[in-house]
Amino acid sequence: MGYTLLHIADWLLWIILAASTLYILFFAVVSCLPIFSKSNPSRTGGETGGANEGVGSSFLILFPAYKEDAVIVSSVQSVLKQDYPKELFHICVISDHMLPETNRQLAQLPLTLLQPTFEKSSKAKALQYAMKAHPLPLSAGRGEDASWVEKPQQDNCTPLYREGQGKGLYVIILDADNVVEPDFLKRLNTVCQQGYQAIQCHRTAKNSNNSIAALDGISEEINNSLFRRGHSRIGLSAGLIGSGMCFDYELFAKDVTRLSSAVEDRELEGLLARQGVHIHYAEHIMVYDEKVSSCDNFQRQRLRWMSGQVQTLFMMLPYLPKAILHGNVNYVDKTIQQALIPRSLLLLFTPPLAVLFTLVSLFTIHYSPFTIFRWWFLFAAQCLAIFLAIPSRLRQRAMLHALHVPRMAWLMAKNLLRIRLSDKEFHHTIHGTR
Repeated sequence: MGYTLLHIADWLLWIILAASTLYILFFAVVSCLPIFSKSNPSRTGGETGGANEGVGSSFLILFPAYKEDAVIVSSVQSVLKQDYPKELFHICVISDHMLPETNRQLAQLPLTLLQPTFEKSSKAKALQYAMKAHPLPLSAGRGEDASWVEKPQQDNCTPLYREGQGKGLYVIILDADNVVEPDFLKRLNTVCQQGYQAIQCHRTAKNSNNSIAALDGISEEINNSLFRRGHSRIGLSAGLIGSGMCFDYELFAKDVTRLSSAVEDRELEGLLARQGVHIHYAEHIMVYDEKVSSCDNFQRQRLRWMSGQVQTLFMMLPYLPKAILHGNVNYVDKTIQQALIPRSLLLLFTPPLAVLFTLVSLFTIHYSPFTIFRWWFLFAAQCLAIFLAIPSRLRQRAMLHALHVPRMAWLMAKNLLRIRLSDKEFHHTIHGTR
């Protein structure tokens, strides 16, 4: 009886870990494939310019900023330096609990400054507030001339665009610590002109000041490989990250009202998948993001992500049968993603279990050598998947900081005991701390 239970536990644990491993290994391999889709930027002008370069989309750029005094001004200034017609883009900062000095600095810049007072702050609430402050006139729809109505004297809100300017209306969401290059909007405009309603830019690290920041940046690039580049290579919808996102105005204005969780990007991803909206990955349009530099910030950030992943899984599961019946592959894929075991936990749990069942196999007559093989094969597959998903330019750096991986994985494991399915509170990541 004891050996039977051990066999069941052995296979059950292996299958659970193997399912997540197989998923990331598949997309890690696929991410290494060349672009072969019809929307290949090299053939259409894509993200670097082309035939539609002269057609200007209009952009509303939202900066939700909760206690982001240390970084918001420099981030806004990077957008103000855009090599793009000034009348075709407008910045809106949603200043939530920021210092009066910061608000005074922002008020001197050509932007809309909103100062809501939320009892419980969240990024979703900030975005909803901004969209209510900037309603789209009934006469202006997708592909028509942009014309914005001035909100009466409230929250320093100004008209967004002049009459008759722009073709196509889009909303861009940037985090308060994001900075972009001067040609960011020009490149994004070219992609928008291809007809995409949802676009995720390539978010990447702007700092690597210590091992935690360096590994956080590498982890971001692994996610880009698996959930964005790998998916786009085979025509699946890319994953959202939370910033560096661009949406058709009307689509976003409709969906933002439905957001309620502390992980608005995952929730929005599910909503788009249900509607059959494809998320395009603009791999060559960079958005530079500040990576966490302290253990406390890392653990707090990962706890928010892990809690959000479980919450999103339970939100998406009721719609899964309908998605399967209607062949909504993207929705099924996004639901599977929420059920995946985080990579660091795979690497933390698999080696001890491999050692355990290796010892059991060696010292009992009821186990075969196959048990040893499949556990160590599983660990090797995980290592291979992560190696392939790391961009070649970062592999040497990853090896230099590899000794810190167990420590960070342990912080993730500790978070397992702190996950709360009902927790919708916004957990702020503090910037500029080591």
